[in-house]
Amino acid sequence: MTDDEDRTILLIGSGPIQIGQAAEFDYSGAQACRALQEEGARVVLVNSNPATIMTDPEMADKVYVEPITPEPIAEVVRKEEPDGVIAGLGGQTGLNVTAELAEQDVLEEYDVDIMGTPLDTIYATEDREQFRQRMRKIGEPVCRSETIESMDELENAVEAVGGLPVIARTAYTLGGSGSGVVDDTDELREIARKGFQLSRNHEVQITESIAGWVELEYEVMRDADDSCIIICNMENIDPMGIHTGESTVVTPSQVIPDEAHQEMRDSALKVIRELGIQGGCNIQHAWRDDGTPSGEYRVVEVNPRVSRSSALASKATGYPIARVTAKVAMGKRLHEIDNEITGETTAAFEPAIDYVVTKVPRWPKDKFSDVEFELGPAMKSTGEAMSIG
Repeated sequence: MTDDEDRTILLIGSGPIQIGQAAEFDYSGAQACRALQEEGARVVLVNSNPATIMTDPEMADKVYVEPITPEPIAEVVRKEEPDGVIAGLGGQTGLNVTAELAEQDVLEEYDVDIMGTPLDTIYATEDREQFRQRMRKIGEPVCRSETIESMDELENAVEAVGGLPVIARTAYTLGGSGSGVVDDTDELREIARKGFQLSRNHEVQITESIAGWVELEYEVMRDADDSCIIICNMENIDPMGIHTGESTVVTPSQVIPDEAHQEMRDSALKVIRELGIQGGCNIQHAWRDDGTPSGEYRVVEVNPRVSRSSALASKATGYPIARVTAKVAMGKRLHEIDNEITGETTAAFEPAIDYVVTKVPRWPKDKFSDVEFELGPAMKSTGEAMSIG
């Protein structure tokens, strides 16, 4: 890799606004573009949505409005010969296409580094069986689950996790697509068939149901020196079984005891270190009161990228997660990144808030009058409102 001033960095946008992937990703992408230019890098942006802020001419040195699929992006790589690509700033779409480019040897052929979070980490978080094994390695509790590759394995998988109800989940998807909490065999078969069609690796995970547990999220930041901070934690008012994008969310958490918060805080730091994530990530836990001081929790999943939750955390705390993630990918350490709000501290300081922030989702009932807007594991909301008090 060349010096910062000579680097050409490929940034992959999130594409069109859709359910599960809306303006939050443009907010993060625009932050990242500015951060990379501050470091003297030449920014090449690929995004299929020309109506975004990040595709404005001043946001990048070269903008390509192309489909976010491997073929057109491979052409951009051949033409621009970037030194590196940052996978985690274009949401799930950017993450998936970066993995596909690596699998097709495009990145290796043109000597393009995956900056920040390594490819192995992307696989470890998106492949649910790999993720479960990595969590067990460090002693973190996870739900009982079985990964299946065909409908013939479905019945045995349900028995292995303790029977119905179960949660069916797919890998490499966004907004809970192909997922569901089910207690009926016929419905489970239908969801599994849909999951196989949507999953990039043709796998569906059958997991014991923890519907009704409290869902909590931790936004965590880590640099190459293994310095980690917790940016904030968020509590979903609606329980597990309801997609976090469908739930009202409050930060900081309100109902869990401090012992439980400290335990899950330690868990989040263990998880990000085990996975080797560099930059920001979102770690989801499920918790329930079992009568002990700290209760019982499970590590549910990790998003090694910017997300809806990271945009909320940035706005709630003032900590620019996408900006810091971009600079960490460029090799900066947290203590070397200035906090633009305070003007005195650095990104290595955990933000502290003395107020409560609430996010409420919005469902487009005026546009989709024939859709049943019932809360569930798949996301249907297309926007949200935030309040501070």
